[in-house]
Amino acid sequence: MVQPLIRLEEIVKRFGNFTALDGVSMEVHPGEVHALLGDNGAGKSTLIKVLAGVHQPTSGRIYVDGEPVSFRNPLAASDAGIGTVYQDLALNALTSVTRNFFMGREITKGARPFGIMQTREMNRIAREEMGKIGIDIANPEQAVGTMSGGQKQTLAIARAIYFGARVLILDEPTSALGQKQQLEVLKTIKTVRNRGDIAVILITHNEIHAQLVADRYTFLSLGRVIGSGVADELGGGDIRRLMAGGAEMADLEQELATVP
Repeated sequence: MVQPLIRLEEIVKRFGNFTALDGVSMEVHPGEVHALLGDNGAGKSTLIKVLAGVHQPTSGRIYVDGEPVSFRNPLAASDAGIGTVYQDLALNALTSVTRNFFMGREITKGARPFGIMQTREMNRIAREEMGKIGIDIANPEQAVGTMSGGQKQTLAIARAIYFGARVLILDEPTSALGQKQQLEVLKTIKTVRNRGDIAVILITHNEIHAQLVADRYTFLSLGRVIGSGVADELGGGDIRRLMAGGAEMADLEQELATVP
């Protein structure tokens, strides 16, 4: 068994009297897509913010490469190789693909802040890195606002990988996209997975997308893990039931039958 890149043990996160995470444990392996599923309020957003260093857990342990770590801020998580691509993507639509790719980490010749920006070199890198995960950008100086939604997702993913992400957290990457753009993103996720050295955590409400790309699953409900397993162990019925918070279809039908 390959050692997990990330291992969570009994993670608890409380906000005052409210318990958002209640003893969550999971493992994230390199070369796998790990789907994190659950209804609204299940604790998915809190969990990824703990992994990204935005929140510190109330209790529990996080291990990276088998070593215990403590992420006091997002920079510490980034330094440990955790890259998070949120739904808003943190892209500036009015500036170029290249400027968005580097965004504060531009390559310059000479001492900052007076160094000369190496635009040609940055253009080459941006185009090559996006090409590695399936998107050919003919003109890296085009404005990001002219790109499709799928291309923007690929840009954010390629940027995270280039700057050291070994665990890539994707927060609802296919939401608000058309079917063709969703397919672009799913292809990108599989390309990243196939590298073999990066672990992908996919947060999604779309069970079909999860089944198309996920190797491993963790299901949350009200801050607790209610199920987990690898893709070969879980059928479509299991996934639907666990996404619904563990409710059996018969229970749901019985509840609906009480409606006049």
